Amino acid sequence: MEATNQIVPTGARFMPTKGQVACIRHSVERAISFIHSHEYEILNNDLCNRVRAVESEIAIAAFIDNVNLRGRIIEYLITAEDDLKTTLMRCLHTKQPLPEIFTADELGDYTRQFDQYLTETDIKTKVLFLSSNPKGYNIDKLLAFLAEEKSVYLVYIVAIDKDRKIQTRLCSMFHRQLLSGTRMMKHWAGRNSRGVTQYDGKAIEAIVEHFDCSIDHADAQDFLTKFLNA
Repeated sequence: MEATNQIVPTGARFMPTKGQVACIRHSVERAISFIHSHEYEILNNDLCNRVRAVESEIAIAAFIDNVNLRGRIIEYLITAEDDLKTTLMRCLHTKQPLPEIFTADELGDYTRQFDQYLTETDIKTKVLFLSSNPKGYNIDKLLAFLAEEKSVYLVYIVAIDKDRKIQTRLCSMFHRQLLSGTRMMKHWAGRNSRGVTQYDGKAIEAIVEHFDCSIDHADAQDFLTKFLNA
């Protein structure tokens, strides 16, 4: 089992107003609307093209032992557009020491604005031949984001198998498989925090292998209730 359990909640507790709670509740309908929209296809194609452009580097990075470093490198390869990315790609191919990578502790890794939606996408790497339970999100940060009118929170799964084949899935946080595989980690919650979540690695694998694109509205609302009452 890889050491992906070292998650420490940060930040202050988000206390939504009545209007913000209504907006958070409506995030389920926004998610359903988005995944059936043309904008979903645009975002999915954007991310797929980014992965395709660095797939050889992702395949190399997948074999880095340090799970946190591996995840940061793959996220950076997909989302960054700067000289450090070029250096990183060269180091992976030549087996030179990797440069230091500092990633901001934000809710997601890739933000994209559409006319009707504001999307925040968290990139999650899953090496299929290793057992791991990837860390999820800070619950207070998630609620603060969902309190924005156009907000849609997504998870982009990048899975690599032992033959270095890469598969990807763009999911809403409310998709049935991902939702059922999201654990609320209360024992990590400080007095001023609702805590964090963690994904069941088996659920991530199931999404890659046999994706159930459905969202159960009632289950999603129950899930939000747990967060709001935490």
